[in-house]
Amino acid sequence: MTAGGDPVPRLPEPRGPLSAAVTGLLGQGQALAPGLYEQAAGADPYGEDLQLALYVLYELHYRGFEGVDDEYEWAPEPLRLRAAMERVFLDALRDDAAQRLTASSVEEALDDLLVEPVGDDGTGVSHHLAREGTLGQLREHAALRSIYHLKEADPHLWAIPRLRGRAKAGLVAVEYDEYGAGRADEMHQRLFADLMNDLGLDTAYAHYLAACPAEMLAVANLMSLLGLHRSLRGALVGHYATIEVTSSPGSRRLAEAMRRAGAGPAAQRFHDEHVEADAVHEQLMRHEVVGGLLAEEPDLEKDVLFGIGATLLVEDRFSAFLLGRWRAGESALRVPLPPGESALRVPLRPTGEGTARREE
Repeated sequence: MTAGGDPVPRLPEPRGPLSAAVTGLLGQGQALAPGLYEQAAGADPYGEDLQLALYVLYELHYRGFEGVDDEYEWAPEPLRLRAAMERVFLDALRDDAAQRLTASSVEEALDDLLVEPVGDDGTGVSHHLAREGTLGQLREHAALRSIYHLKEADPHLWAIPRLRGRAKAGLVAVEYDEYGAGRADEMHQRLFADLMNDLGLDTAYAHYLAACPAEMLAVANLMSLLGLHRSLRGALVGHYATIEVTSSPGSRRLAEAMRRAGAGPAAQRFHDEHVEADAVHEQLMRHEVVGGLLAEEPDLEKDVLFGIGATLLVEDRFSAFLLGRWRAGESALRVPLPPGESALRVPLRPTGEGTARREE
């Protein structure tokens, strides 16, 4: 247990040779097998095995795992393996993000993020949940997103000492809001835990890791990858700007979906808070953080663009996975929720919303 009473997560069950090697090293001190680096180089960059192995190694920089020595955080052996897997993931992200993003400048890319279909023509997850989703799907969505939202804003803190002037001050202002302006009960991480509680979900940190497919692990891993490398600070700023610029319209639809599902006031409040807060954060990120960074370091524009494209890429992959499973009448979870949770099928009514903005 942590000092606050929240249990430290246990190491997950492996999903292949890379994640088995990582959990074996951290849990039992098992030496890495010869040829593992070659396996890493040939692994599927978006696959279950590599993404879980990366997630476990990244978590050493957050809360760690039960029974795992804290010294492993900076131990050479896991860091070398992590670097090998990061090269595979980062190479794929660079190739695929370049195809996902057509804008030639950061200003153009951010302008594009503000445009979404009018009315009910959107195809994103929040559009689906608002139009035809079920309470069971809302629960699944929250369970999967919890591996990010229960540490919301944490990966982006690493950018603060790496920025200067307007960019640093603007990011601190955004992060101050994310952490509840100094009030623990108002932290967005805490608000999401309250949302989960209203939905009857377990609020323990990383509790639903075993249920998360590779597509959601990649969403979480991207933030850690960009945050842990100073050389990727421009991409991290692009990533954070994308989140804040696109958040408000999707949050508005999810808040309405929660209300219509009768999910409870805390479930509604998390998304209502993001509608208001992220409208302000959008301006801070665009004009102060991104604008300030590029005024100081204009050569980072390509990196900011990469961060935007990579964020859209992993979110699109996650969205496609979710919608594909749901439309096939299947759960999106690798491990089902307890009986009585995933079985609920309460349809939500159409929103009738006509916001002219974009949800990634």
